[in-house]
Amino acid sequence: MSVVVIGLSHRSSPVALRERFAFAGETIPHALASLRASLATEAVILSTCNRVEVYAVTTLAPEAAVAELKKFLLAHHAYDGALGDELYAFAEPHSLHHLFKVASGLDSMVIGETEIFGQLKAAYELAFTHKHTGARLNKAFQRAFNVAKHIRTETNIQRGSVSVMSAAVELAEKIFSSLAEHEVLVIGAGETSEKTARALLSRGARGVVVTNRSPERATALAAELGGRAVPFAQWPDEFVQIDIAISSTAARDHILDRATLEPLMKRRKHRPLLLIDIAVPRDIDPAVSELDNVYLYNVDDLQSIATEYLNLRKEEVARCEKIIGEKVAALLEANKYAAAR
Repeated sequence: MSVVVIGLSHRSSPVALRERFAFAGETIPHALASLRASLATEAVILSTCNRVEVYAVTTLAPEAAVAELKKFLLAHHAYDGALGDELYAFAEPHSLHHLFKVASGLDSMVIGETEIFGQLKAAYELAFTHKHTGARLNKAFQRAFNVAKHIRTETNIQRGSVSVMSAAVELAEKIFSSLAEHEVLVIGAGETSEKTARALLSRGARGVVVTNRSPERATALAAELGGRAVPFAQWPDEFVQIDIAISSTAARDHILDRATLEPLMKRRKHRPLLLIDIAVPRDIDPAVSELDNVYLYNVDDLQSIATEYLNLRKEEVARCEKIIGEKVAALLEANKYAAAR
């Protein structure tokens, strides 16, 4: 038995396709149970704004395992379209190498970012808690987390890097020469939204308005940020005074479309409006970008900022790849020794 992974990421597919395969958090335990009941002895599902991946251990040969995992992914999301190079698949040792790279931020949109480490750890802990992991994935993921920590302390891979949040702030500063006169609306009070709000405030934003489906969460975050909370049903009213909106909810459909925004722009007297949609599935209908003075960016658009930093880190990426190669070889050797005993 070996570890196999299939997935789609920002490197292989656009956000329009990734959002089609995103797993809502509450559905993952059921999906893991279904996966284990049909073909996997162990499984972990990772679903973020930039990637959807299924890690599995099966008794099938690698090619057969990949084919069955692909069928599972397509069936779970009721997708009847064609998938080619958008979907990647790896068996050992490449699957382990990929896992270590993901944990270390080397496969991220922004090379060296640490947000994926927490997301991967949460995905693993969810599977572990529901008893969907075993000896192979437990060892692989624990080793991946150790490697990620080693790389953060022993290399400069994070130097000069930007997170998705700070990339969003840079976009804001390209639209508005200064943030001092502009108020920000944060839709969704999750970790990414919180970090984005803090980054905007640190760069001089005048204030922050927070809204969330959970009034308690919105109130708590607004208090932390020195801003104010508004009921989720009333957030469109805030468009009259805000100039930047960061949206990152878990909604399955668009929460803002052109028909809703067009009259709001008239009330704003068509002042420039920056919309940053960091949700997958997307919160904001792409058609709103057709309106005058509306600037809409999604997670894929942040890639253009991230690539500006890539050349600065090429040497460090090579060092990290060398470390990962050595750690993967050590893990495979340990597995071989354990199997022989």
